[in-house]
Amino acid sequence: MISLEFLITSLIVVLIPGTGVIYTVSTGIVQGRKASVYAALGCTAGIVPHLMATVLGLAAVMHTSALAFQVLKYLGVAYLFYVAYATWRDKSAFAVDAALTKTSAVGLVVKAFLLNILNPKLTIFFLAFLPQFVEPGAAQPLLQLLLLSAVFMAMTFVVFVVYGLVAHAFRRHVVDSARVQSWLRYGFSAAFAGLGAKLALSEK
Repeated sequence: MISLEFLITSLIVVLIPGTGVIYTVSTGIVQGRKASVYAALGCTAGIVPHLMATVLGLAAVMHTSALAFQVLKYLGVAYLFYVAYATWRDKSAFAVDAALTKTSAVGLVVKAFLLNILNPKLTIFFLAFLPQFVEPGAAQPLLQLLLLSAVFMAMTFVVFVVYGLVAHAFRRHVVDSARVQSWLRYGFSAAFAGLGAKLALSEK
């Protein structure tokens, strides 16, 4: 059920520079490695409500309406291509806020949690992402979705922690390098476009 394809695709998705990544990197640069771990924890916790809403909604749709599932799938395709375009165009993905002030551990977790829980695009993204990796005709799609979600969350936390831990060491090479930023932006954009194409061509 947890395929190599799912793990690789999840890693690509988690690596995408978004609000959570930028907050974790910024925190790591300004407040240190320990603070970045708290930020990563808060960001990971912030995706739980979105994943749960997605899992419960998808499980219901899979059991009741093939047409509704197809509609969701193609809405997901459109969204993924939109994200690919937006990522391609966005030249500020790795911009960090050097004006961050010292914050307590609880404050870091809460702020990171709110950053993700208040982002409605996450639910839409998971609606586009998770269905691709549920086995066709699965007897218990809910259990599969829960397992996929758990693996995705664990990977999110680990990757975000790594982002924070290496933020100081790689600031000059990544954050301050226009060439590296461009390479990453185009690579992430291509990954999103590929994911959208795969979803569009999938039979389920």
